[in-house]
Amino acid sequence: MYVCSNCGQESAKWIGKCPACGQWNTFKEIRVSADTGTNAARSAAQSVRSAMSSNHNRPMRLRDISAKDEPRMSTGDGELDRVLGGGLVPGSIVLLGGEPGIGKSTLTLQTILNMHDRRVLYVSGEESAHQLKMRAERLAPKAAADELLILTETSLEAIFEHIRDVQPQLVVIDSIQTIATEEVESSAGSISQVRECAAALLRFAKSSGVPVILIGHINKEGSLAGPKILEHIVDTVIQFEGDQHYMYRILRSIKNRFGSTSELGIYEMQPTGLRQVSNPSELLLTQDHEGLSGIAISSAIEGVRPFLLETQALVSSAAYGTPQRSATGFDQRRLNMLLAVLEKRVGFKLMQKDVFLNIAGGLRVTDLAMDLSVIAAVLSSNVDTPIESGWCMAGEVGLSGEVRPVSRIETRIAEAQKLGFTHFILPRYNLQGLDRSKFSIELHPVRKVEEALRALFG
Repeated sequence: MYVCSNCGQESAKWIGKCPACGQWNTFKEIRVSADTGTNAARSAAQSVRSAMSSNHNRPMRLRDISAKDEPRMSTGDGELDRVLGGGLVPGSIVLLGGEPGIGKSTLTLQTILNMHDRRVLYVSGEESAHQLKMRAERLAPKAAADELLILTETSLEAIFEHIRDVQPQLVVIDSIQTIATEEVESSAGSISQVRECAAALLRFAKSSGVPVILIGHINKEGSLAGPKILEHIVDTVIQFEGDQHYMYRILRSIKNRFGSTSELGIYEMQPTGLRQVSNPSELLLTQDHEGLSGIAISSAIEGVRPFLLETQALVSSAAYGTPQRSATGFDQRRLNMLLAVLEKRVGFKLMQKDVFLNIAGGLRVTDLAMDLSVIAAVLSSNVDTPIESGWCMAGEVGLSGEVRPVSRIETRIAEAQKLGFTHFILPRYNLQGLDRSKFSIELHPVRKVEEALRALFG
């Protein structure tokens, strides 16, 4: 059979141009052999399932199926549990993606070292057992990981044999790109190998009820290596992000069948491993900004947690004729829209100015309540006047210059008050039903952008 190495499209004969993705010369010949991986997955699942219970898959009436939530398996890591939606669901398959060297294996090994009451099988196709032992001693020198089993193997059929022998309660595959099955003749890491191995592991997880964690790499295009079909197969896709030159790492849920996809987990990389950051606002606001222009503090929400974020802007005369617009951690098109609102509704001429925007700490923010702080930071840099310390804000800006209401305003105000801010600018509509007596912070309700700028700059 011929398979496209770019998208996984199958064909009975060689084709020059792939009809699915349009790429040229991507069809590679593979040998289709007996379905050994599927049989191995089925027998391993039956062995584990028979050890756990005697129930077998059979058709059931809808009214006979229990609607109670199955107890989730806690990983012992509060940040990871929250991103997963409360822990690992029995029989689920989780894909953890990230760039090489970002800390995927460190996070996984550190987590399972703390799961003392679970038998975990850690399959490594990249590192030797000796390397894993040295890393484990560095991460948790006193951890009594009696139930942690290490296996260095790249053959899928051999892995299922070991699963049948040890009957683990959690399986970790590091990484899916190194595993190969005898069904497919191509080398490990190819489209067909990754797809077949992931499908067999999915079959095992769903049949046995044992959760499986797959670790996958990010390729040069920024997407998970292997076919896009891998993201469709798994139940949960979580991505480990961050710059290798900074100490922060962000765990972000991209797809989750059992929880919210708007959750964030934040870690700090240290010599002894990854430390959970339970209050990221304090870390993101560690520096003193007294007397510096172009900096505004915004109260944003990602998932269920409020963050106080520092918005930095730099406005300067265009040196090369065509003005530049650059945004890091913020939507570029939304920045262009806000600059147009400033020019049309407020009367500030930014047509011949370069504008650079940055969200400090390496975070990527999608909360619309950041609009007000973006406009305030741009204007502060344009007139070179710093915003007084103690001011925080939240509000969405519309095309006519009005400040629109935002969700969960009480949570945002409480976070600002907790960190010592004394003034908070909010949309006037959000005052409806708000108990002002609960807050000691001074509230400044505004209806238009001009009112917010008047409150900030006089």
